[in-house]
Amino acid sequence: MKFGQIPVETAEGAVLAHSTTAGERRFRKAHRLSAEDVALLRAAGISEVVAAVLAEDDLGEDAAAQTIAESMAFRGIEARPAATGRVNLHAKAPGIFTVDAAVIDAINAIDPAITIATLAQHAPVEKGQMVATVKIIPFAVSSALVDAATKICAAGEIFAVNAYRPLRVGVIQTVLPGIKPSVLDKTLRVTEARLARTGGRLTAERRTSHEIAPVAEATASLARDNDMVVIFGASAMSDFADVIPAAIEKAGGAVIRAGMPVDPGNLLVLGTLGGKHVIGAPGCARSPKENGFDWVLDRLIAGLDVTARDIAAMGVGGLLMEIPTRPQPREPLPAKSQLKVGIVLLAAGRSSRMGGPNKLLALFDGKPLVRRTAERALGSKASGTVIVTGHQRERVRAALVGLDVTFADNPDFAEGLSTSLKAGIAYLPEDSAGVMIVLGDMPDITSDDLDRLIDAFRKAGGNAVVRASHDGKRGNPVLLPRSLFPAIAHLEGDTGARHLVETEGLDVIDVEIGAAASVDVDTREALEGAGGVLQD
Repeated sequence: MKFGQIPVETAEGAVLAHSTTAGERRFRKAHRLSAEDVALLRAAGISEVVAAVLAEDDLGEDAAAQTIAESMAFRGIEARPAATGRVNLHAKAPGIFTVDAAVIDAINAIDPAITIATLAQHAPVEKGQMVATVKIIPFAVSSALVDAATKICAAGEIFAVNAYRPLRVGVIQTVLPGIKPSVLDKTLRVTEARLARTGGRLTAERRTSHEIAPVAEATASLARDNDMVVIFGASAMSDFADVIPAAIEKAGGAVIRAGMPVDPGNLLVLGTLGGKHVIGAPGCARSPKENGFDWVLDRLIAGLDVTARDIAAMGVGGLLMEIPTRPQPREPLPAKSQLKVGIVLLAAGRSSRMGGPNKLLALFDGKPLVRRTAERALGSKASGTVIVTGHQRERVRAALVGLDVTFADNPDFAEGLSTSLKAGIAYLPEDSAGVMIVLGDMPDITSDDLDRLIDAFRKAGGNAVVRASHDGKRGNPVLLPRSLFPAIAHLEGDTGARHLVETEGLDVIDVEIGAAASVDVDTREALEGAGGVLQD
């Protein structure tokens, strides 16, 4: 592939490196020029373009990414169609991600043009979450390089999502004088919440004195009827022959490892009894916050073996004291009615089809259109509104003075819709379950319309795409779940939410809201027909 400035006369078949405008026609980045396109560029007085010219043995970016992805062996994962030189891979179910790091390293060492990025080894994932992405950096890559990557992939499974299994878990809590029943009750609630995330359930509890014999008896009893036993000691383990490891052995089991290089979590005990795992939980496991107990529990529930050597290798990255990751989803998830939805209102466009005036500043009933839309967003059930500005930034902001909104400036607005989506979502709070993309030029959208979309999203548990429709035809706004946020970060050019809805494979719920879903004001005629008055 050759890249650089080339004469327009020889540009047929070349791939544009940058968005280019020829008269009223705008060619997007990565557009392959046809003979007709070349004629339009010449007529517009453009003599050169920056483009990539593919060689005979080159594969286009999408074809190369798709070929590599199709050559991979994986489990519990689905690959989405290639777009902008990228194939994203997503988890089919919640579980634990595993990856052959040596294979990933080998592919990434072939050439910088071919890249694969994944989540960390043993990362917990949710259904629909992106776990890996194949990205071709240039517009094309030599087929020989792609062949080299596919040969490496042929070696075996490259990564997997090991789905959680709905295990039955019995719990033992030992008791010493002075321990409050409320502490034991809270421990049960926290443990039930941990298991609920993976589909497991706490089936039985035994409370015994903090002595070897009664703990051993309870362990043997619970192991017969459950898939796993977890023991919470009233006193922390102070020796490798202390009550919990000794009780596992007295019950006829074996201790795999006592102690782990993860803090909090140092005092974990892992053993087996009759083919079932027994975990002596460290004291920190009474809290929902992440600790070493989570690392071992998650892997076991996902069907992964945990050896003494595995635990010994957890020290790097095992200092969790100052890491504010989780409690969620370790704490009980919020009720569906409490799922937070933020609004990103797009107000950065140039209104190019208006011939000069900014349509967002047009007056409707004496009020600027962008303010009218923002007020309706604020009047909805949304948890907050982010307004993305770009073109005529100061004028748009002036029209919104006094409103309780967050502004996200997009200096790259001319590069396309994707830049505004990314700019707005970057300002959403971390606890947002989804985002509603609201166009600033839809004068008939009401707060009630927005609430109907939010209600449908919450009813679906925050896992579906919800979009407004009119007479069965898709429209706007569109509400996207948080699982799509990573995919939005990879959008380029004018690609918007519709692309994600069509390619990411999530359930889609259409909510009929009437004509408001399809009324926008892209042209002067449409704006005036809707009752607007343009301002200079």
